[in-house]
Amino acid sequence: MHELAVTQSILDIVLQNASQAQATKITNIYLVIGDLSSIVDDSVQFYWDIISKDSIAEGAQLQFRRITTQFECLDCHEVYQPDGDSIICPHCGSTRIKVLSGEEFYLEAIDIEK
Repeated sequence: MHELAVTQSILDIVLQNASQAQATKITNIYLVIGDLSSIVDDSVQFYWDIISKDSIAEGAQLQFRRITTQFECLDCHEVYQPDGDSIICPHCGSTRIKVLSGEEFYLEAIDIEK
């Protein structure tokens, strides 16, 4: 259910930036989402279709770009992608890790018409 609040925040940011650019229509919105984030694309799209209605963002296409998860082992410095739900380093077996990517969530760009 948190996707509703997230989607509302996206809409607020998009409308604010579109207004500053004197846009008449928003056509595309580009979102970057890490695989470790709890954001579900279909849920964001569902809420988007509802809350953007009757705004200049109505009908805008949401473009999702997923970022894969990468860890770095803090013991042997191996960089790897997790195997399923396991965070264990495949090189040395350590569980001391640093997340290098996969937690991202941001608005990358919007396309507008003037």
